Amino acid sequence: MRAFCSNLAIHISEHWYVDNEFQMEEAKNTARAIVHIGYDGRVHKYFKGPQARERYENEVRVLRFLEERGCGFVPRIVERDDAQLYLVTSNCGARVDRMSDQKKEHIFAELEQYGVRHDDAEVRNITYSTQLGRFCVIDFEFATILAPGYPASPEMKSIADRSQWEAEA
Repeated sequence: MRAFCSNLAIHISEHWYVDNEFQMEEAKNTARAIVHIGYDGRVHKYFKGPQARERYENEVRVLRFLEERGCGFVPRIVERDDAQLYLVTSNCGARVDRMSDQKKEHIFAELEQYGVRHDDAEVRNITYSTQLGRFCVIDFEFATILAPGYPASPEMKSIADRSQWEAEA
């Protein structure tokens, strides 16, 4: 058994133990975030690495903005813990492995109609929801709200030497 980055979660074997409930195994574990899907379908995301706080705050800000504008093909915030950089959102379906450039561009252009440019407009950030019967967009850490008066999105930094990440976090 090993401790995780907060007292909220510990990893036991292939499952997560969070708030007295077992969760499904990791969906993603990268240098910037750990994501797992709970048995209830919710997406649990822990931000880590360089610019973790900036990326967390930006994702929360953008998701709130899109919800206020009625964008129905992005996750909804269910819960958050600002101190732990922990975000729980609704599930927007299964990841998409590949699609045509034309379809991808159409999906991200549709998002811009709601006043948000994704800034990481790649297929890895598109899911398909069978409940909605449509493609959805996820991962708004580096997205930009195009309406006046909102702060700029965090600049995506590349740090090759990962030992420097602790100083940047």
